Amino acid sequence: MDSYFHRISIIGLGLMGGSWGLALRGHGFPGVRTGSDRPEVLPRALAAGAIDEARESVADAASDADLVILATGVGGILDLLPQLSRAVSPRALVTDVGSTKRLICQRAREVFGKEPMFLGGHPLAGKERSGIENAEGSLFENATYGLTPLSPDHLSDERVQAFFDLVQGVGARPFVTDPTAHDRAVAYLSHLPQLLSSGLASLIAEQSAEEFFPMELAASGFRDLTRLAESPYALWRDICLTNIENIQTALESLIQKLESMKVHLSDRELERDFKQALKLRERLRAAQGSD
Repeated sequence: MDSYFHRISIIGLGLMGGSWGLALRGHGFPGVRTGSDRPEVLPRALAAGAIDEARESVADAASDADLVILATGVGGILDLLPQLSRAVSPRALVTDVGSTKRLICQRAREVFGKEPMFLGGHPLAGKERSGIENAEGSLFENATYGLTPLSPDHLSDERVQAFFDLVQGVGARPFVTDPTAHDRAVAYLSHLPQLLSSGLASLIAEQSAEEFFPMELAASGFRDLTRLAESPYALWRDICLTNIENIQTALESLIQKLESMKVHLSDRELERDFKQALKLRERLRAAQGSD
């Protein structure tokens, strides 16, 4: 892997940050990977090969990096941006992996001004379990990687172009979008599925506490639909708080759809929903090139 960046600092070495480090190593990144996290996490990240150097101080880790990847939760990213604006080199690029983008990009614009020093990022990849122990070097392969520049003209900056190359170098597909459009879309395509999964699992937990529910009758459909319910609340708390209006709208739309399906359980109108859903699944398979 050829790289414009020589020293990459990863702040937060959980699933996403650890996977970035492992992906860089797996694809032959020739530079130095520095990591920063809690003291108990750093030895595990070093042992896993996710980083070459460990630094407890965020400012210290970022000071000599030419690329900084913020891989904490959304709330942590919002808190770290002002610190980084004072710590990073004016020639560095800062990016993130947050699942919401509007407030992060707004904060970055406030602290970095008009300079193309920040590029919003959201790898549409992940697992329901977090932590460095679940990081994988192949996590980003064939995944869409959302990128939200603060201004369209930032796309011509050599640092931004170099990050595009890096994203492709670890096997992902860059997709440029506006922060506001991004947050509205992921409210339906990512955040709603999570809440649906957690809500269904919570409902069954409550029902089974009141009456006997033999879980042996839970087949693959139930297991598949509730897989996301293993995701930690700590991660989703900040996502919900920073995209609340879009998520509320998505939930209201889903409630209306379920109410309609409830009304039409005994007539052919329900068939229309099934056919419409099947067509969407076919489009999704075709877009992803999967079976």
